[in-house]
Amino acid sequence: MSKPPGRVNAANAPSADPAVPPVHAPKYEPKPQERAAVEAWSELRGQRVPAPRLKVEKKGAASHVALDHPDPETGSILLMAAVGTSSADFLQSLISQLVNAGSKGPAADEDGANFMLAVVKGIEPRDEVEAMLASQMAAVHMATMTFARRLNHVENIPQQDSAERAFNKLARTFATQVEALKRYRTGGEHRVVVHQVNVNDGGQAIVGSVSSQPAKLGRRPKTRVRQEISNQENVECLVTDSG
Repeated sequence: MSKPPGRVNAANAPSADPAVPPVHAPKYEPKPQERAAVEAWSELRGQRVPAPRLKVEKKGAASHVALDHPDPETGSILLMAAVGTSSADFLQSLISQLVNAGSKGPAADEDGANFMLAVVKGIEPRDEVEAMLASQMAAVHMATMTFARRLNHVENIPQQDSAERAFNKLARTFATQVEALKRYRTGGEHRVVVHQVNVNDGGQAIVGSVSSQPAKLGRRPKTRVRQEISNQENVECLVTDSG
């Protein structure tokens, strides 16, 4: 009595005929919109500083964090340029803090650490202050998403209230950090740019510098525009706030 055939696996699979060439799937041809998006991404990537990633090497129970670059000295310089510093001591401590903040347990999390570092590099800090603020923004974002997950898996009202309060505080903190970074980069200046001034027949207008006064006694800030207008009804200004 013949033995019934078993399952086909790598051991008993029939060998392919060497005379028959393998059939390959046709190469994918991107659509015009996809090709344009890829080219834009490539151009944007080329404008960024080529900073290396972090790699975590396990040595027994300990984890060693190093730069994923064939030359450690060159990798350190590239990463210092990416985070806006020239201090190796600052870079070393910043990496240690990012790894600790991006890891969920005692062991270093390579993916989490590289996400934190990617956030800092994406903000493109210009000095150590901006690098520290960018690191805090990355940490706050991580904590915000943690409580967003907890809020989606609550089992009772107290858990919901606790997660909701923490989530709201962190989300507001992140928005405040964005504003703080914006103010630091602009030196605290508040500018108003006049893009367009339309003057009809018979009207004259001279628009000069624009300044912003701080609010006093609960009043809203006023914007002063030095201008000389002989016929106000025929003058239309398009003004946007760039501060």
